[in-house]
Amino acid sequence: MDLLQPALGLFFISLLIFIIVFLILKKFAWKPILSTLKERETSISDAIASAERVKEEMAQMKAEHEHVLAEAKAERSKILKEAKDAKDQILSEAKAQAQLEAKKIISEAYTAIDNQKMAALTDVKNQVGKLVIEVAEKVLRKELSDKTAQEGYIKELAGEIKLN
Repeated sequence: MDLLQPALGLFFISLLIFIIVFLILKKFAWKPILSTLKERETSISDAIASAERVKEEMAQMKAEHEHVLAEAKAERSKILKEAKDAKDQILSEAKAQAQLEAKKIISEAYTAIDNQKMAALTDVKNQVGKLVIEVAEKVLRKELSDKTAQEGYIKELAGEIKLN
């Protein structure tokens, strides 16, 4: 049974060695170990806080990005609408201009046709006048006493006349 019970002298020597090692460790090792643990705890908490700040900044940047994207989409829609309106306005102005030009061309064509018609009528009147004068001159040169002979001569002259 001696093995189960320690000797009293061994107990005191072991206790004395433990207290000496404890005091040496407390004096030289305990403070650096605790300060290292404290530094590590501080660095971990700083890293966690930094990660939280980065997470918040990322969320804020995402919100700003979405806001900028929405503004860009609105601006794009506005520009497209303005371009469509400008296109419609240009087309309507071009149509109106084309209609004015067409009316002007048609009016000028009618005027030209009327001028040519008047010129043709004047030319026909001049030719008819010349023909009448020629016929009258020929009738007067040939003095016929007989009326039937005069009518026959007029018909003969009328047959000789070529209309252009």
